[in-house]
Amino acid sequence: MELQGKIALVTGGTSGIGLATARLLARAGAEVVITGRDVRRGENAVHSLREDGVVRFVPADLADLDSVTELARRSGPVDILVNNAGAYPTSPTVDQSVADYERTFDTNVRGAYFLVVALAPHMLERGGGSIVNVTTLAAVKGFPGASVYGASKAALDSLTRTWAAEFADRGVRVNSVSPGPTRTEGVLTEWGEGIEDVAKGLGIQRTAEPSEIAEAIVFLASPRAGYITGTTLHVDAGGTVF
Repeated sequence: MELQGKIALVTGGTSGIGLATARLLARAGAEVVITGRDVRRGENAVHSLREDGVVRFVPADLADLDSVTELARRSGPVDILVNNAGAYPTSPTVDQSVADYERTFDTNVRGAYFLVVALAPHMLERGGGSIVNVTTLAAVKGFPGASVYGASKAALDSLTRTWAAEFADRGVRVNSVSPGPTRTEGVLTEWGEGIEDVAKGLGIQRTAEPSEIAEAIVFLASPRAGYITGTTLHVDAGGTVF
């Protein structure tokens, strides 16, 4: 129960990597707030976590700044923030729509940025806290159809380093986890079984389970990673090597 007494917020926490992360955080003793746009899915997620610990749902759309502000207010001061919510439309660059471009950057970059603006001051005042940003292998490696998604997550990876530099002297750690192809409902909806083709080009030739990515996130959020800040942990089957 190493996170007993801590409050954690996981954006995009109603399914996939976010849901798996919320489960592990709750089992470690944290009080967990999960977010998502779909209220029914949020309620179902809370129900599925009922035996793991204290979890509540706050509806939020990270692409909407008013919603981000309301999320920060309703979640209250937190000790751990996991910026996991993401939009990931697939499209060749020459066919990319403006609407999907804007939604991707509004969700993946602007939403995460201003959530940190709202929640980091409490961490800084208390002299401690952990922020974990979930990025992607596509932020450092080119994949056809992932130009906007990869660029948005590369921006979040850059923010990780900047925030780490700004917050370190007041005890707030900021890191990223960069997953490889992971079998989640959202990824399969956008990419289909094509993620298996991506996995065949990696060192460990299989896709990840959400729980494998969640383990890395919770490690970086925990006291066990107390001397780690400003880094990206690549959980990608060797994707940055092969």
